[in-house]
Amino acid sequence: MRNGFRTAFPYTLPVMAGYLFLGIAFGVAMRSQGHAPGLGILMSVVIYGGSLQFALVEPLTRNFAPVMILMLSCMIQARHLFYGLTMLPHYRKTGKALPYLIFSLTDETYSIVCSDMPSGVSAASWYTAVSLLDQIYWVLGTILGTIAGGMLPLSALNGIDFSMTALFTVIVTDQTTNAISRCRRGEIGWDEVLFAPLLGGAGTLLCLLVVGREHFLLVSMMLMLSGFTVRYSWEKGKEARGA
Repeated sequence: MRNGFRTAFPYTLPVMAGYLFLGIAFGVAMRSQGHAPGLGILMSVVIYGGSLQFALVEPLTRNFAPVMILMLSCMIQARHLFYGLTMLPHYRKTGKALPYLIFSLTDETYSIVCSDMPSGVSAASWYTAVSLLDQIYWVLGTILGTIAGGMLPLSALNGIDFSMTALFTVIVTDQTTNAISRCRRGEIGWDEVLFAPLLGGAGTLLCLLVVGREHFLLVSMMLMLSGFTVRYSWEKGKEARGA
């Protein structure tokens, strides 16, 4: 197992840089909303979902609405069902580590474990080391943010929760740029480039105008999930017809 951590650590350095900063932002955001110091740390241990945790910061300050929180959680984390299935053949022989590997499969962890595994390390130790290191970074960042949030005045914390929005903006910009480059090389069509931005942007704006600020997030997530499901079914049907 020690060899797995030694091998995995260099691969997880980019994740460490992002998770430490975002974990700090999350810990500070939780303290800025008046939550107990240990709540944010507990969420990072048992939930371990960056976007979901940020989305729960404000709802947890209102009257508890379990149905709304359950639906919000399902919509935000539903994407894991799609790419998580691709890791089942790889994780099948990991033994007792399997439940934790399923729990800890985040976007960034997936980007590492879905690539070729280095030589000289077993599959179980490699996958476990990558997953555990990434969560350690996230929890450590949350602890640092919780400490900082308790020391800084509330006026200094204004806008810290915008860091997640900034991260998503950078990710969308990078993915769109890569998609345009692939389209120019003839690897994909313009419909594949434009579908996700149009569905996400136009769909979210429409939901905001129709249902208002209180409920647009949940409705827009349902709309996007439905849209991607329909497109996926259409693509599979087109492949079947072509075959």
